[in-house]
Amino acid sequence: MSSTANIVIGFVAALHAWFLVLEMFLWDKPIGLRTFRQSPERAQLTKVLAANQGLYNGFLAAGLVWGLVQGRDGFATQVFFLACVVVAGAYGAASVSRRILYIQALPAAFALVLLWGSR
Repeated sequence: MSSTANIVIGFVAALHAWFLVLEMFLWDKPIGLRTFRQSPERAQLTKVLAANQGLYNGFLAAGLVWGLVQGRDGFATQVFFLACVVVAGAYGAASVSRRILYIQALPAAFALVLLWGSR
């Protein structure tokens, strides 16, 4: 497996760990309000939903790290979790904001291409 693919997969995992922090702990704080472009009132109403969403992002990050730790044997794990990220990003882009396509799905798709190319 190429180190470039591993670096990009690590980046995608770090992004999702950051999404966990944003959604679980910073949702109604100034950085969360700016990031998700919402009012304090709306953030308060959606805080529990965001925490649940953040937890799922944490699972995606954990799965990607698990795949990296497995080394060459982690190929299928990495493909699965990267595909999950791409699907989640595409759905988010279609249902919430096109920005999600570029921030979430595109890096994961790029990592998938690198991963398959290094096989």
